[in-house]
Amino acid sequence: MTKAPEQIRPEPRAGIMDIAAYVPGKSSAPAGVAKVHKLSSNENPLGASPHAIEAVQRLSHKMEYYPDGSASRLRQAIAATHGLNPANILCTNGSDEVLGLLSQSYLSPGDEAVYTEHGFMVYKIYTQAAGATPVVAKEDAEKASVDNIIAAVTPKTRIVFLANPNNPTGTYLPFEEVRRLHAALPKNVLLVLDAAYAEYVRRNDYESGVELVAANENVVMTRTFSKIHGLGGMRIGWIYAPSHIIDVLERMRGPFNVNAAAIEAGVAAMEDRGHVERTVAHNAKWAEWLVAEFEKLGLRVTPSVGNFLLVHFPDDGKHSAAAADDYLTARGYILRRVTGYGFPNALRMTIGTEEANRGVVAALTEFLKS
Repeated sequence: MTKAPEQIRPEPRAGIMDIAAYVPGKSSAPAGVAKVHKLSSNENPLGASPHAIEAVQRLSHKMEYYPDGSASRLRQAIAATHGLNPANILCTNGSDEVLGLLSQSYLSPGDEAVYTEHGFMVYKIYTQAAGATPVVAKEDAEKASVDNIIAAVTPKTRIVFLANPNNPTGTYLPFEEVRRLHAALPKNVLLVLDAAYAEYVRRNDYESGVELVAANENVVMTRTFSKIHGLGGMRIGWIYAPSHIIDVLERMRGPFNVNAAAIEAGVAAMEDRGHVERTVAHNAKWAEWLVAEFEKLGLRVTPSVGNFLLVHFPDDGKHSAAAADDYLTARGYILRRVTGYGFPNALRMTIGTEEANRGVVAALTEFLKS
């Protein structure tokens, strides 16, 4: 009888080491740069609501207490703003957590999850972490294709992830297309509408997914406080879902998964509609300006409805995205390389402050002349 080789250390289960870890955008420039403009993570250039900052400061002398485990005040604030039933809302440690919980809850080894060609990387990561198989649906001109998503669905499919608007392209699907996609899915397939950038969209044919969730048993909508509310550091996400899915996620989430500071900041941010409106106005103004300036430089920009732009660089070997990234970084402008998303010759730029926006254009003007 052959003796099995002795293991010298714990080993992860099969498939874990096949996962490519998520790599966030860089956040620093070389030493000696006087001022750094971080435009790599789609953060709010206006920062958090002053009311949210004050709420966290008021909590500073109560840090020994556990938070409300159900985040009831935060759910109530979200429900009041969006006209939802708080019983159908679950708050999480960023929207990343809820995407992971959905994958853990509804995917098993042998199952498949579909996401689009340039979709958010964590869909693949969480699918693999659940032991399931990620399936990529090709996009059409950097935009999700409903026909290609439908074609990718098989009897093994259990989840379809759709970022709408999508990151890093900034493109979106009109809601009639989302409805067409849902109508083609089997009832046992969960449609996850990731609407992290919904508040920025100014299009009459866009909806975040509230109505589709309310009318169906196999649709959920995920949202975040990291973008429009400027609370990326607080890590607050939420999901609007049918009651049976909320029940599942309540059993899967960790206790006290939303911390006390996040709850207080989230309530204040959700109630400060003026800050949201100022952020949307700032974004619309500078997005239009940046697109015009980039196009004057001969750079193609993917049409975006989010708070970021995907900027494509020449294929001349000299003025590539990699070279532009190095040039900008040396001057304190930190953009996002998106090679991992299938765009080796593009950079994603968060729409920043006036100073940052003008600085990037000025720097790229000089770069392209070199």
